[in-house]
Amino acid sequence: MGTTSTPAYDAHADWYEGFISGGGDYLRRVHATVEDLLGPGEGVCLDICCGTGAHATVPAGLGWTPVGVDLSGGQLRHASGRLPVTRGDATALPFVDASLPAAMCVLASTDMPDYPAMLREVARVLRPGGRFVHVGVHPCFVGAFADWGRHPSVVVDERYADRSRSFDSWNTSGVRVRVGAWHLPLADLVNATVAAGLRLLRVAEAGPGGVPDLLGLLAVREG
Repeated sequence: MGTTSTPAYDAHADWYEGFISGGGDYLRRVHATVEDLLGPGEGVCLDICCGTGAHATVPAGLGWTPVGVDLSGGQLRHASGRLPVTRGDATALPFVDASLPAAMCVLASTDMPDYPAMLREVARVLRPGGRFVHVGVHPCFVGAFADWGRHPSVVVDERYADRSRSFDSWNTSGVRVRVGAWHLPLADLVNATVAAGLRLLRVAEAGPGGVPDLLGLLAVREG
């Protein structure tokens, strides 16, 4: 899922393949949220920051043709057996204007220092009326600012406002402590989506024990 000039996931690609493949209930909830928001369709669905291709089965099962793009060559070694892939930066997608009917970005927003730039690229490559699905960790409850160690209670502190990259996490065996994560507060995410020229249609939340750890958005490119 690397999207910076130095693909952070290259050094962890084999570990991540096993980690995400063994995602259990969490991965099932991710895929159910993507499926619910994306819906049936046909033509290409661009999987932005496709990583190992772990989410490609969802659009394929809905009738779409998944195509992946990622900056990490290490990740794409695993993804290439699951969907057609190309190496590229999410903030400079290798596709022409208004050429795609759908796109999705799953569990990758925290891998980008400039997610709004990716959203502008999504608006550029989507056809008018084309749909975009974002599913990521919940920006209000998951991050360096959130302690899930006493779940179902989740403690959020003042670092919610910190948009810088952080390797801090209550979970010392997860992704964040290996590659870090950039935090994008909820208002920033919604405002950046609208500012890119994408019209927000639906919002979805999912999570265990009443506290959502996932946030999903469905938006369409304005005509």
